[in-house]
Amino acid sequence: MLKKISVHQVRLGMHVHELCGPWMNHPFWRTKFILTDPLDIRRLLESGIVELWIDSSKGLDVGADETPDKVSAAPEKTLRPANLRSEAPRQIPLSEEIEQAVKTCAKASKAVKSMFEEVRMGKAVSPEAANDLVEEISSSVLRNPGALISLARLKTADDYTYMHSVAVCALMIALGKQLQIEGDDLREAGMAGLLHDLGKAVMPADVLNKPGKLTAEEFDIIKNHPVEGHRILLEGKTAREIPLDVCLHHHEKIDGSGYPHRLQGEGISIFARMGAVCDVYDAITSNRPYKHGWDPAESIKKMTEWSGGGGHFDQKVFQAFVKCIGIYPTGALIRLSSGRLAVVLDQSTKSLLTPVVKVFFSTKSQIFIQPEVVDLSRPGCHEKIVGKEDAAQWGIKNLHELWAGTA
Repeated sequence: MLKKISVHQVRLGMHVHELCGPWMNHPFWRTKFILTDPLDIRRLLESGIVELWIDSSKGLDVGADETPDKVSAAPEKTLRPANLRSEAPRQIPLSEEIEQAVKTCAKASKAVKSMFEEVRMGKAVSPEAANDLVEEISSSVLRNPGALISLARLKTADDYTYMHSVAVCALMIALGKQLQIEGDDLREAGMAGLLHDLGKAVMPADVLNKPGKLTAEEFDIIKNHPVEGHRILLEGKTAREIPLDVCLHHHEKIDGSGYPHRLQGEGISIFARMGAVCDVYDAITSNRPYKHGWDPAESIKKMTEWSGGGGHFDQKVFQAFVKCIGIYPTGALIRLSSGRLAVVLDQSTKSLLTPVVKVFFSTKSQIFIQPEVVDLSRPGCHEKIVGKEDAAQWGIKNLHELWAGTA
């Protein structure tokens, strides 16, 4: 039976069904679990949560001496599983979304880390428990995809695996919308992105975190992570078809050269093809201990080359990917026809070649200039992008501060 109780009535052994309040405000990555650790009770009390739902059929009930007004049957409307909103949030500029996206990235990274730690301890993972996490990420992406997707590229060595999962979740949702995938399938696509690398939780840490190129033997070990992730999801018994498929097949390639099953062409599902594109884009744009991430625009150029001739990626999926993040994605450094350098802030609805940029450097004078936001798609704008640039070549450090601000 589901009951709503005060946080002060919580006891070890109770099965938490739902925490009252936004996902961003509570300290757990999931909302359905049995309380077994006294530390979790302390975290609940310190979180500001006032009430929560427990399921007395799956754990301890409230005490017999509890007064009736402190316990109530759950209204049906609160028991519906989390789902992507039927109406998309209003699109807003990157500058308005960036602060919320920073908070979402930080909370999501901790949530995925907690999930991976539970897997390492042999605990089963239920994808349903991550519904609120996927919902929060999707909301940010639908308001402005460039904000969270670009922030998720700014990883450290310690949080790479976790932030990569967050980034691929966000990319899958943005790509899914571009491909006109909706409803439960879009939510499951996001869930698939979040869980696609779950198998890495059981990979040897010294191999997974090696600060250099893997040997052939080490690469063979890492190539097992899709199969291991699939096994872990199956053991949880609640994973749906899309997350299971993407987890197992996101390293398959159109030409049949991928792994673990060397699938090719139409033998790879649309969702696994999406996962392949999103996984590679985030991986090559992110800094690693042994390699500096490529500029977003350079990465799109490289992936275009790899997808040619029926190679790595499905052409339809890859073209949709470029449309949703841009030929010059948020954070890309570009040179304008005036000789000034600018960083891309937002995409334009008019053309992939005319994003909103922030101009900040003169190549003619080789000095930083007063930053200026320019919408290259506006009528009368004579500036055009003439090419992408390498920040290191110009001695530009912390490029992300120019588009993400203080965030």
